[in-house]
This record gives sequence, structure tokens and C-alpha cells, in this order.
Amino acid sequence: MSVNGGASSCSSAELERLLRDVRGGAVDVEEALRRIASMQEGDREARGLMSQEVADLGYAQLDLGRQRRTGFPEVIYGEGKSAEQLVGIFRRLTENADRVLATRVSADKAAAVLAEVPGATYESIARCVTWFREPNVPLHDGYIAVVCAGTSDLPVAEEAAVTIACMGSRVEKVYDVGVAGIHRLLRRLPVIREANAIVVVAGMEGALASVVGGLVSKPVIAVPTSIGYGASFGGLSALLTMLNSCATGVTVVNIDNGFGAGYSAAVINQNRTKGAES
Repeated sequence: MSVNGGASSCSSAELERLLRDVRGGAVDVEEALRRIASMQEGDREARGLMSQEVADLGYAQLDLGRQRRTGFPEVIYGEGKSAEQLVGIFRRLTENADRVLATRVSADKAAAVLAEVPGATYESIARCVTWFREPNVPLHDGYIAVVCAGTSDLPVAEEAAVTIACMGSRVEKVYDVGVAGIHRLLRRLPVIREANAIVVVAGMEGALASVVGGLVSKPVIAVPTSIGYGASFGGLSALLTMLNSCATGVTVVNIDNGFGAGYSAAVINQNRTKGAES
């Protein structure tokens, strides 16, 4: 909508309420005009701010304001991007953020980024490239446990662990503790229970998430992996098992989405720390 030829940030509902207040005598005309002018000015400032927070690289529109809004910069999804595109995006983000994370990056593309971005590091199992302006240290109290069923699930678990570390939380890795030998899980239970959030990564039938969910009082983020024989249907079997878990407090992300699980767990830990400080 527009008022006096200018765009306004107020919605039609807000404007209708204002006009009703004018008609009812609760707001006089001068005050209504002042409020509308203030809305218009705020809208102009917001448009200017948003235009400055987008970097147009032609092949990518980078969200430079994401760290200010959400606490963490835009993350690069490397799959499908060329080495040249990855380098361009990575270098531009290093100019505006204190840390950069790229996921699903192959070794050859990672080599191209490392050659052009001093200080960048490649985590080969996780397939992640990271960069920090200052040495990366935990910013939040407590830790997040990443619990992995089998060695074949490690790439997804490591993607979660790298993401968590990049976001400023400490990680405790509890690997190769699948339900086929549940005693391996039980002997690590004290470490898992002390975590502020738990990421559980499992393929095959995906039962590990339900087992962990029934033993802890912390939020569990379950990650089904595509690991398994034919009837696992590329992770669909594990996904459905986790979605149908009878254990409470289990939330499920998409198949092989270690990044999404790690990000969510890190936000939980970050907000828990803020709550403890307030």
C-alpha cells in the first residue's frame, strides 16, 4: 500500500486500526500523520539496510546480514557448485563474517578453496571446509553429544560435529555404539546424559534414536542415514523408524542431514547458556 505516494511498512490491518482510532477520537489527525510518516521512514531504512546486506555475485545472492539476525553466517552448500563458485562465495563471506562453513565439499573442490583462502581447513570425513578469523574456541558452556551407531555413519556424524564446533559449542563424540551391541552404548551413558543436547546418527533400521531417547532427559535430534542394505531404501527405513519413535523428546531431521541436526543442537545449547546467564 502507499500513503501520499510513498511505500509504507504498515500492513492494511495496522492502517485500518489507525483510521478507526482517528474516527473514534482516540487519535487525532496530526498524530495519525506522524505515525504514518514514521512507518514510511522505517520502511525506507529497512529497504536500504536490506540492499546493503545482499552481495550479488551473479551466480549467488549472498545473505551478509544473516549472522546479525540469527547469530551465525550463511552456510555454503557445496554440492552442485563449481570450484570457482565455491572460491568466490567463500572469499566474499570471509570479508563479512568471523567464521565460514561450507558443507558437502569434495576433496578436489576443497583443494581449490584452500589454495585461495588462507587459513581455511578441510575436514575430509565430514566433507566440510571451515575458516575462522580468530582461533575457534567454545563460546558456550556445556557440550553436545554426537552419538553415532556405526563407522559407516561417520561422515554424517562428523558433519554434525563440525557444525556444532563452528557454532561455538563443545562436542563429545560417542561413536560405534549401535544397538547390535547395546553394552557399548550403556558404558558411555554418563557422558551422553550430561550433554545439553544429543545428536543421534544411525542407518539400517535407525533404532538407536529411540533407545537413547528412552534413557535421557535432554532433547534428542535424530539423523537417519542412507547406510543399509536394499530394504533400507536409502535411509527411508531409518527415517520412518525415527519418525514413529515411541520415545519422547526425539526430533527428526532429513536423511543424512548432519548439518541440520548439528545446527539445531548448537542453537539449543546456545540458548541454554543464555538462559543460565540471565
